[in-house]
Amino acid sequence: MQRILDNPANVSAPFGDRFAHVARVDLDGGALLMLSGQVAVDDSGEVVAPGDITVQSERVFAIIGDILAAHGATFADVVHLRTFMTNLDDLPAYGVSRRGLFDGTPPPASTTVEVSRLFLPGAVLEVEVTAVLAGQR
Repeated sequence: MQRILDNPANVSAPFGDRFAHVARVDLDGGALLMLSGQVAVDDSGEVVAPGDITVQSERVFAIIGDILAAHGATFADVVHLRTFMTNLDDLPAYGVSRRGLFDGTPPPASTTVEVSRLFLPGAVLEVEVTAVLAGQR
């Protein structure tokens, strides 16, 4: 078993290098990817479209897609999502962005909770994912 903490070059570094974007655990016959929560920021770390759930959802999933791709994964490899939202009334708009990413039935396991705020002002959404890569080392 090998453990790798990574900040892929194709994604902006986390704030102050305080955490890794992804923890990868290589196991016999595959790998487990656990992504840190991602918020909608641009390459300079500024929140994209403060307060706009639709734009932020699209940006968050673009960042997640880039992190997955850096480890040879796609959204088809995602087995669980954990979503933190500042307003559950935004759930339908978030769902539209999310539904387009997962072709399988049923979609991945999921947890969604409302929180009073996120660590960056203007961010209304944070998403963590776990993915499993079969047959990769």
